[in-house]
Amino acid sequence: MITPKFSCSQTDESLTTSVYCPSIRAADVEINVDDTVLIAHINPYFLRLNFPYAVVEDDKSSAQYDPSSGYLTITLTKSVKGQHFPDLDLLAKLLAPRLPRPRTGPSIEVLDSRHALTDAITDISNCTDALSLDDEFVQAAKNEWQLPQAVPGPASEFHTSSKRYYGFLDAFTGYFTHVAHSENEINELGDDAEACNIEERRARRIAHENEKWDEEHYMFVSVILPLQLNGDNSCRADYAEDEYIQELNNWHDPDLTSMIEVVITEDEKTAMLRLPRKEYIMDSFQEHNLYLTLITLVFARAYEKRTTLNDPTAESAWTICNLVAAFSALDPPPYSPVAFSSVALDFTEAELTSTLVTSYRRSLAFPLYRSFQLAEQCRRDVAAAFRRGRRLITKYLLGIKNILDHHDVYYVYSKIWVEDFCVWIQTGASDAVLTQIGEKLDALIVPKSAIGWDLEDLEEATRLVVDGDSDSDDESIE
Repeated sequence: MITPKFSCSQTDESLTTSVYCPSIRAADVEINVDDTVLIAHINPYFLRLNFPYAVVEDDKSSAQYDPSSGYLTITLTKSVKGQHFPDLDLLAKLLAPRLPRPRTGPSIEVLDSRHALTDAITDISNCTDALSLDDEFVQAAKNEWQLPQAVPGPASEFHTSSKRYYGFLDAFTGYFTHVAHSENEINELGDDAEACNIEERRARRIAHENEKWDEEHYMFVSVILPLQLNGDNSCRADYAEDEYIQELNNWHDPDLTSMIEVVITEDEKTAMLRLPRKEYIMDSFQEHNLYLTLITLVFARAYEKRTTLNDPTAESAWTICNLVAAFSALDPPPYSPVAFSSVALDFTEAELTSTLVTSYRRSLAFPLYRSFQLAEQCRRDVAAAFRRGRRLITKYLLGIKNILDHHDVYYVYSKIWVEDFCVWIQTGASDAVLTQIGEKLDALIVPKSAIGWDLEDLEEATRLVVDGDSDSDDESIE
């Protein structure tokens, strides 16, 4: 069956669904309404929509087909007049299956606990009688049963399969079996991508970041160029590059600065219709980590938008993949121990900082423009995007997906990560949680000392050298 293009709108009393199904016969149209679900079977099209609230099919309802435009317009009456139906433009959410109704009765029925307890005590007693007191137990009895004890060592990792899983909810494997024969330049795990466990991935990622870190590049961009901007020409450099970096820092994303409601474009709606229909079963720990991983994805998109002024280039896919450790090293957050509070989706300053530190490090080690101030601007962009909610995050994710899908090699990261994020952000994410994270990110201070490359010492040393050269030039002139 083919999922047709569609759109939804509403008034205070009704809900209208427009379905594009050209060249059909009226006899082939079957429409069913069941509480919150609308099912339209129009051979060869099939559409099932799950609305947030109930609708009814009554005398005011109608279905009209316009052969000239190819649109079938279905109008249904709201069960509660004046009720607002949110998120009608998040098509993946409407296409998601209806959640099962919660059970009202107990999940476990206790038939009789007394007999079970008696039987258990009897079994334990019989087993105790069968034990023989060897020398160890005799010695323990003489010592008031204080058996010798030792601190247990770390448990070895146990796997029932040689496969290693990665990607969204660790649901994928086998995608990098032949990575050595591809032109994947951002893969940091080499030929062992399918064999590395999470500890090995993290160790290789950190080692690769340290290897790519270039002190001279950073000092030039972060210290020498700003000094030139202030009129210190003692160290010659390219002013054009400095002016461009300042332009990147001063650029404003129109999606973040606009005061109007976020609008999903027709191209983005078409992309939503191509997303898979999936349901995700996850625990609170996995959901917690998805939000942290989402921060790294939005950071990469924010950096790409700033450095291209929202005009993607041939290098955009490479840039995004390098900035996301979950792509290049299959190493998603958390990057620090997570201590859950009574609120499952509460995020501490420490874990948000560790998540951003990884993105900062990668933005200072890999792309062309490596500036701590640029990374700070990207953090502010991420905070603003999260505060604007699921619609804007959806636009960011669809932008990443579009860039990666058009790359001959890096499309694989869209498949194992971004595609599912595009579905989950519409169907499972919470605007309240996104807003909470956005506010915390906006107030967060990422210290340079957390990056791990002695940035403050490097900057101070460079300033001293530049000041010394300046003094020497002044003396020679005199």
